[in-house]
Amino acid sequence: MEKTFRSCRVLIKGGGEMASGIAVRLYRSGFREILLLETRTPLAVRRMVSFSEAVYDGEQQVEGVPSRLAHNEDEISALWRQDVIAVAVDPAWKHISLLRPDVCIDAILAKRNLGTKLTDAPLVLALGPGFTAGEEVHAVIETQRGHNLGRIYRKGTAEADTGIPGAIGGYTLERVLRSPEAGFVSPFRRIGDTVRAGETILSVNGVPVTARIDGVLRGLIHPGIPVPAMVKLGDVDPRGRTEYCRTVSEKSRALGGSVLEAICAYLHDTQGRNRTPAPGKQRPAASPECKGAANSPQQR
Repeated sequence: MEKTFRSCRVLIKGGGEMASGIAVRLYRSGFREILLLETRTPLAVRRMVSFSEAVYDGEQQVEGVPSRLAHNEDEISALWRQDVIAVAVDPAWKHISLLRPDVCIDAILAKRNLGTKLTDAPLVLALGPGFTAGEEVHAVIETQRGHNLGRIYRKGTAEADTGIPGAIGGYTLERVLRSPEAGFVSPFRRIGDTVRAGETILSVNGVPVTARIDGVLRGLIHPGIPVPAMVKLGDVDPRGRTEYCRTVSEKSRALGGSVLEAICAYLHDTQGRNRTPAPGKQRPAASPECKGAANSPQQR
């Protein structure tokens, strides 16, 4: 039986901003069997656009797309029937073998492979560096801002991590708030607040973390959770637009489009191979342009 978008089962490792932007793009394209796997204490900073918040609050909407926390396979199936994205706490990824997804996407952005492999699903995709396409996964999607953002590599790897966040309003490292030490987070401001350089935004074990630039607090980690040292805790947006706090970023939209392209190509190729021409009929030959279209633009 041919797969439709609605029946194509997609499992996403991670529930942060990039994973959620991908899920939103797929949902709006007609995919309905979407499951995001998270840890018990997600560390997403852009919480207003992260489905991982369902782990804390039981449900979360991103740009009107609904998600809810599910505790077992029956609840996941029930949410899918209601056209709701499912979120599950599963750091060991046991749902891969339980649900047998058609597509598995590693959107953890750990800059290294934490255990994703080709056998996780018929189509396995990974975001960013740390993966080799054709060996560990079927394709790698470029996450580095710039000319190649969203490019699909079917061989090789993505660009190496520079350790420098993408520039927004001319600022890179200055816009990011990081934990000075391991401990528990106590916020003093909220997402959407206008902040000034030198202002204390939160503390970790009583140690203050201050803003380095003026702007809008676009992201802030969930309060009261334990964090390791140097982890990202917040994001100050110098553009000063509060509506950006509630909408998916241009980067996650681009990555979502690339994932959608990769899945569409996979479904087209798979169903084309499985479709038998009627007796006496030959499938028309592809034009020279079509023959190269599936691969050449996507290769390094």
